[in-house]
Amino acid sequence: MDTGSAEGTGVAGPAEETAGGEPVWTGLPPGLLRMRRLLLVVWMVPLTAATGVLLGLFAGTGWAAFAALPLAVLLWGWPMLGRNWRSWRYAERADDLLISRGVLWHEQTIVPYGRMQLVEVTSGPVERYFGLASVQLHTAAAASDARIPGLLPEEAERLRDRLTELGEARSAGL
Repeated sequence: MDTGSAEGTGVAGPAEETAGGEPVWTGLPPGLLRMRRLLLVVWMVPLTAATGVLLGLFAGTGWAAFAALPLAVLLWGWPMLGRNWRSWRYAERADDLLISRGVLWHEQTIVPYGRMQLVEVTSGPVERYFGLASVQLHTAAAASDARIPGLLPEEAERLRDRLTELGEARSAGL
């Protein structure tokens, strides 16, 4: 069973399951991890430099050591982003979509196709730069909306079209 590693980012076909009845999980592309790590560096390196310079100028050189705090956040955040990225995965089953995420607090969302009201593909400027898009699923219950971040645009569009098609078919049968 794939745990969402970079090797498991292939597109799972509709309602695929292993011989044991386990769903075939699809992990997120490595571009999402690269984007998140770059954003971490873009925020933490200037913050480290600014903290060191400002504290050194206005409070003394001893206080400039507090610039190590944003640097510590960067060094801690780098592997944590990797763990978080590996925890995200999704699986298409015959009647529903599974979304699994979380390292310490594992969360698994099951969205029945017949309950989907709207499937959106969004891509902000940073996501577009990295060639990524997110799929947002809206259901009747506002608390059960689900999201799959950082997909390749082709996969996001394929998933949107497939989920919309399955949602229409399932809701027509109710």
